[in-house]
Amino acid sequence: MKAVTFDGTNVAVSDVDLAEPRHGEVRVQVSAAGVCHSDLHVIRGEWAVPLPLVMGHEGSGIVDAVGEGVTTLSVGDHVVLSWVPNCGKCRYCLLGRPAQCELVASVVAPNGVLYDGTSRLSKDGKPIHHYLGVSSFAEMVVVPESGAIKVRSDAPLDVIALVGCAVATGVGAVRNTAHFVPGSTAAVIGCGGVGLSVIQGARLEKASAILAVDVAADKLELAQKLGATHTLLVTPGMNVPEAMKAIIPEGLDYVFDAIGKIMTTEQSIQALGLGGSAVVVGLPPTGQSAQFDPLVLAEADQRILGCNYGSTVPQRDIPRLVDELMSGDLDLESMISARRPLDEAESALADLNSGAALRQLLLP
Repeated sequence: MKAVTFDGTNVAVSDVDLAEPRHGEVRVQVSAAGVCHSDLHVIRGEWAVPLPLVMGHEGSGIVDAVGEGVTTLSVGDHVVLSWVPNCGKCRYCLLGRPAQCELVASVVAPNGVLYDGTSRLSKDGKPIHHYLGVSSFAEMVVVPESGAIKVRSDAPLDVIALVGCAVATGVGAVRNTAHFVPGSTAAVIGCGGVGLSVIQGARLEKASAILAVDVAADKLELAQKLGATHTLLVTPGMNVPEAMKAIIPEGLDYVFDAIGKIMTTEQSIQALGLGGSAVVVGLPPTGQSAQFDPLVLAEADQRILGCNYGSTVPQRDIPRLVDELMSGDLDLESMISARRPLDEAESALADLNSGAALRQLLLP
């Protein structure tokens, strides 16, 4: 099959071999794959990943083969791919926190393999690693059964690719991580795919005010379309936390950092109102540290919350999000800036890196 590989230096479309699904695995014909900032972290060398690998962790498609022992999926099912193919048996899964699945955290993600410690991907007889158990920049994928979430068959197969990462993370950050209280105020720093999903999540959870913060006027315009009630265009030298407080003088109950730079994380903490929660949604490079004043945090009864995958329970949340798309409560089409063939993956990543694109779909 055709797949987008990365060897530490080059992004290339390559001919890659894909083995048959083993016990508890399914093969999915990929309909669409979303291009995400997490993919940029990989090619920038900001995250340690095993190489070479097939890129991509957001996608959707149709099941076309099932391995032995698969009970929840059948050939022909429409699925959204999840980059947390939770085992369902470890301590965190049993506590209802599959985003922290021990098998994913200790085997799948760091080692670039599936449950049994091996890869289904190879080229010229040499193994190629999976990326986050998905590798969706390809014509097909083999994933654990729990990494393919069955959804309704009338949903548009290309659009629902976004649910697998950006939308699950953004809406989940509001619902699951923050436990958003209706009537609260919110701000979102960064209006890319995840940030726009946070804005939609805050709208769905009935925020009284939603402040969108970004350096790009066109992204703020889209943020208003998707639910933001106020916007802040960041300019050089601006004191962003003070500007945010001036726009929402009653105080910000939740501030979501959807970028993941140290600067924006610190800004999200500094902008909080009394009793507020800063939710770190965007992922920074490995090994960086942010600063905050713990006395201020304690006296103001504030919280800093880490958000991995929107604290999502994939089997519960992903079908719900697809239902909300189909009911018109979620607007995902507006978040898609381009649909491109697989061989334009490198250009799509460059456009994302430059800030010229929102969510782009690769269509194998």
